[in-house]
Amino acid sequence: MQSLEKSVQEKYERLKSIIAQAGRVALAFSGGVDSSLLLKVCFDVLGQAVLAITARSESFPEKEVMEATRIAALVGARHMLMDTEEMQVPGFSENPPNRCYLCKQELFGKIRQIADREGIQVIFDGSNADDAGDYRPGRKAAREAGVRSPLEEVGLGKAELRTLSLMLGLPNWDRPSFACLASRFPYHTKITASALRQVEEAEAFLWQLGMRVFRVRHHGTVARIELGAEDMQKLWEESMAPSIVKALKSIGYNYVALDLEGYRSGSMNETLGEEKQALAGP
Repeated sequence: MQSLEKSVQEKYERLKSIIAQAGRVALAFSGGVDSSLLLKVCFDVLGQAVLAITARSESFPEKEVMEATRIAALVGARHMLMDTEEMQVPGFSENPPNRCYLCKQELFGKIRQIADREGIQVIFDGSNADDAGDYRPGRKAAREAGVRSPLEEVGLGKAELRTLSLMLGLPNWDRPSFACLASRFPYHTKITASALRQVEEAEAFLWQLGMRVFRVRHHGTVARIELGAEDMQKLWEESMAPSIVKALKSIGYNYVALDLEGYRSGSMNETLGEEKQALAGP
């Protein structure tokens, strides 16, 4: 850790202190960069007193479940898979702007049941300091459930987390961010199990092509593809458009569109305006 900037080193030390004080922890573990770093530090401090819990559901691709399992095994931490049923939560499939709040209520409620059975008082999630700048109604559900976000508490942002992850030897330190498949649907358009599978298959195809920063936004019969700058260049240089159109039409889309603005995290939130703050709560 000698090469870390002083500010990052200090945040890292505070993070270890918070974890040590927690004693025993259940961690909502997606296998992404943030929760992987948190799991690694929790395991380094607490050993088998941390339990990583990953939710399986229709809105979380199987390849992400497999990645979470791989990272937990690499770290050496206890890991549990549980099933969540957000599609059965009243209102979720109608896709209101607070959809993420409904989903996280289901998630944290089930994690709490497991934690209680295990005699664990503290639940962590991997929210970081940068997350406060986006519309994330799931954070309200976390607060209501008493879930702590130690990465946010110590002020660690995404870039710092990637640096720490690299230093700690985590192989996914540079992995692109992921959000649940439900985030691919415009608000107030119905989410169905079949449409979620469509998006999952479409994004799996792009991943197999070597794309890394992208989203397939679902607009009924239209797939709107957002690509990062490097992947946009790759698309044209390697003449991928025909194969992408063919593949996405084969899974049910009638039209395949490329968004010229490129990838934007949370782009479906752009039309919400002041409604975001009202829904997010204090």
